[in-house]
Amino acid sequence: MSRIGRLPVVIPEGVSVDVKNGNVVTVKGPKGTLERALPAEMEIKVENGHVVVSRPNDLKKMKSLHGLTRSLIHNMVVGVSTGFTKTLEVNGVGYRAQKQGKKLVLALGYSHPVEMEDPEGLESKVDGNKIIISGIDKEKVGQFAAEIRDKRRPEPYKGKGIKYADEVIRRKVGKTGKK
Repeated sequence: MSRIGRLPVVIPEGVSVDVKNGNVVTVKGPKGTLERALPAEMEIKVENGHVVVSRPNDLKKMKSLHGLTRSLIHNMVVGVSTGFTKTLEVNGVGYRAQKQGKKLVLALGYSHPVEMEDPEGLESKVDGNKIIISGIDKEKVGQFAAEIRDKRRPEPYKGKGIKYADEVIRRKVGKTGKK
């Protein structure tokens, strides 16, 4: 049995989960509503405050879909109740981030400022050298954070660039002079 898949997803207070035919799961909560079509092979049931996912047989594909389906439902429930955040740090001389309305403007050592629009349903805040992205969809939050980081990845010599707050950069030693 899948260790993750067999765990029931607890539905917190103020959150409602609705499963329609074709395994279209709708989760409503205080922060918003998420809807997602999940694998049709899985059996999703809502019973006394829990969501239980079960699989039809023990084929390898079914085993992997079992845990995936449960994790996706769990992320939707957590998203509409508490939400998700990712924090990025901008490091480097002259590297800056600022907000202009719904635009995130980054000065990253290029000849032009890099402008990024906040996607639908996400919000970004700038606090000094930190960029905080928050939203209810874990996938969108992670994707937008990855796109921002991609504009200037951290380099291993001085550590300049945009990195996740919890990321550790493996530093390298620079050049050594001739003897």
